[in-house]
Amino acid sequence: MAIAYLGLGSNLGEREENLCQALALLSAKVNLEEVSSVYITEPVGYKEQPLFLNLVCRIATDVPPDELLCFAKDIETKMGRVPSFPNAPRTIDIDILFYEDRIMSTQDLTIPHPRLQGRAFVLIPLAEIAPDLIHPELGKSIAQLANDVKGRKGVRKYKGGFDVSAICRRSF
Repeated sequence: MAIAYLGLGSNLGEREENLCQALALLSAKVNLEEVSSVYITEPVGYKEQPLFLNLVCRIATDVPPDELLCFAKDIETKMGRVPSFPNAPRTIDIDILFYEDRIMSTQDLTIPHPRLQGRAFVLIPLAEIAPDLIHPELGKSIAQLANDVKGRKGVRKYKGGFDVSAICRRSF
């Protein structure tokens, strides 16, 4: 089985429930191995929108990257995400961050995620569960990238009484 890392975010509707539902739906085809804490984060790009809740999970899967992307996009659609402008508000967003140490680029999918090294809202939760993971193109650990990324102050552990391990584990 391949090890992959996914980033999930939500800033519309019941954000906590959206994250749990997405994890439960993902678990139908992949093995959820570890889930980071939930972080509350400021929006990037388009600022006039609600704050996000973000997390990262490590999965084990036999699903190839292109099929994993289709599966993630199907979950987003089932959960009510509609196509909009870049950085728009959304019920759920699921990004493939890494898939093993694979480097690939197609019209629909780039692995590692091409903007990951500049996104504190991804690197900080990823560093929580995989600090020693090495970015295959940059040759740096996730801990190093998280330490150097701009925007760290806009990423805080969520204190909303939401414990992803306690709440979401019952779903899968």
